[in-house]
Amino acid sequence: MPAQKIVFLDRASIDAQVRRPAFAHDWSEHGATEAADAATRLAGATIAITNKVPLRAADLEHLPDLKMIAVAATGTNVVDLEACRERGIVVSNIRNYAGAAVPEHTFALMLALRRNLRAYSDDVAAGRWEKANTFCLLDHPIHDLSGSRLGIVGFGELGRSVARLGLAFGMDVRAFNRSPFEDAHVKPATLDELIETSDILSLHLPLSDATRNMIGRAELNRMKPNALLINTARGGLVDEVALAEALTAGRIAGAGFDVLSVEPPKPDNPLLKLRLPNFILTPHTAWASQQAMQTLADQLIDNVEAFVAGKPRNVVV
Repeated sequence: MPAQKIVFLDRASIDAQVRRPAFAHDWSEHGATEAADAATRLAGATIAITNKVPLRAADLEHLPDLKMIAVAATGTNVVDLEACRERGIVVSNIRNYAGAAVPEHTFALMLALRRNLRAYSDDVAAGRWEKANTFCLLDHPIHDLSGSRLGIVGFGELGRSVARLGLAFGMDVRAFNRSPFEDAHVKPATLDELIETSDILSLHLPLSDATRNMIGRAELNRMKPNALLINTARGGLVDEVALAEALTAGRIAGAGFDVLSVEPPKPDNPLLKLRLPNFILTPHTAWASQQAMQTLADQLIDNVEAFVAGKPRNVVV
């Protein structure tokens, strides 16, 4: 078998050890690649590895040798899947690698907001505790997770992991899923019910035409005024302008986001301009624990080796 030519377009996106495949190959990698340069860098490649570098139909037309695209992520929206199907290019992705990382980050956001950690930390930094008349400051409301209702939108692997943590905290956990599910401890609910009754609404589903901006102005207006909105899934699930308006007007109690509709974000994104203690924005790091990234890197090469062995796995198309 001739050596495979493998090109990793954005190696710097993964902070982990990436082992070399156990077959004859020519390996090259780039820390990052502009979309316009992708086809040039993949010239002659049989296997492309990409995390966030787009590979569209126009690129694939110039890559007659390409047989596989190994996406170093779960989402495959950066790849033109229909064009790959037409050309017989196998596309694989990464699955179930952040089952601890994303739920833990989700709960870090919940806890920080429910207990107003950011506001109290700011108060201490400003010297307000030193000037207090009592031993503590109680200027911001503090709420327990225990006894509150957690509404989970999307009950796949990550949604179920979030549910398990919620149950451990003593929460009333309910979930909406597009397909029916059975769970002894989590009650199914409609999306409308979750929007209207949840103390914390947490999103855990992929972005598609059907889910884009599924939480907009109307949905935010129907949420409880003491509710939190948590999004560690995809930025496009929420209308960002409407969310900024709702937070500024105090229509909901707060929000914790790890994702935005465009990443890296544009300077005019309304959520970047918020300076509110009840809004926390992290730069798409929920997935990125050291353990999760190493699991991802190992699975990535497993996918490549399985393809070359004639037994492709985690196949999208």
